[in-house]
Amino acid sequence: MSNLPFLNPQSTEALITAASERILIIDGAYGSMLQSYQLDEAGYRGERFADFAHEVKGNNDLLVLSQPKIVQAVHQAYLDAGADFLETNTFNATSISQADYQMESLVHELNYEGARLARVLCDRQNEKTPNKPRFVLGILGPTNRTASISPDVNNPGFRLVNFDDLAKSYREAAVGLIEGGSDVLMIETVFDTLNAKAALFALDQLFEERCYRLPVMISGTITDKSGRTLSGQTAEAFAYSLLHAKPMAIGLNCALGASDLRPYIEEISTAAPGALVSTHPNAGLPNAFGGYDESPEEMSSVIAEFARSGLVNIVGGCCGTTPRHIEAIARAVAPYAPRVLAAHKI
Repeated sequence: MSNLPFLNPQSTEALITAASERILIIDGAYGSMLQSYQLDEAGYRGERFADFAHEVKGNNDLLVLSQPKIVQAVHQAYLDAGADFLETNTFNATSISQADYQMESLVHELNYEGARLARVLCDRQNEKTPNKPRFVLGILGPTNRTASISPDVNNPGFRLVNFDDLAKSYREAAVGLIEGGSDVLMIETVFDTLNAKAALFALDQLFEERCYRLPVMISGTITDKSGRTLSGQTAEAFAYSLLHAKPMAIGLNCALGASDLRPYIEEISTAAPGALVSTHPNAGLPNAFGGYDESPEEMSSVIAEFARSGLVNIVGGCCGTTPRHIEAIARAVAPYAPRVLAAHKI
């Protein structure tokens, strides 16, 4: 990223200070928490989308418009558990992913409202505890397309999406996240590094045009115990191929539980001496029913070892985690200092 001034220098300075003092906490899963409300089709639609022509059940991002009180209840539960970062409920709020629901026209509003809902609660919390600032983490998910891999085994050159389409989609989402009040943007659950490069390209262009920037985080996902992303990179290669963008933080999330992620977090920590290292693993591996069984105590004890070994600056939870997991993680890492960085400038 360029050396443009930050959009909100006071927030960025508070973030830099906080990261130098303690290990920061990202909140936990949103899908797991939202599914606990057991919303049916009418619940997802709410009043505004009651007559929408396409089925929308399962579109969790839509809930920032149709059920904002539920989304904010999840946000508040994570704040109460000790989260420093509130993720926006916008994991699939890109035109590429929203095409599944024929809701591409809502992308800016989904991202704007996703950020605004979190912003309101962070500001309220910051008034109560100004010595412990909370930050809105604007989420740019991976989309449901890959730019590197053909879905057709008989046509290896075929792609469902190209770089330019991805960049355009990411840019549209990012505008909403920024205008809604995000402090940081995170390109997360990256299974294809080319997708992430499209997102970084879009952000770089957007920042240059607007003459300001936001801190950026990147979080990849190791898809199985091969230790590689879906597009074939090791954790180390993933880091090296993206550090040119000078992210504030780089790390891994999802796919594996904390124990299985440990060696790959160590790789990232070694490869990125000048960046913060983040991780928000799943609550173990999925069981036969697609659920996650790792308890808050089990998960937090593993992540505490990450902290004790000086590997991490930012930790949290992904699939299957709840406010109880985040509370346990926050408590477990509190005694440990954040990972020491080499010369670092975001």
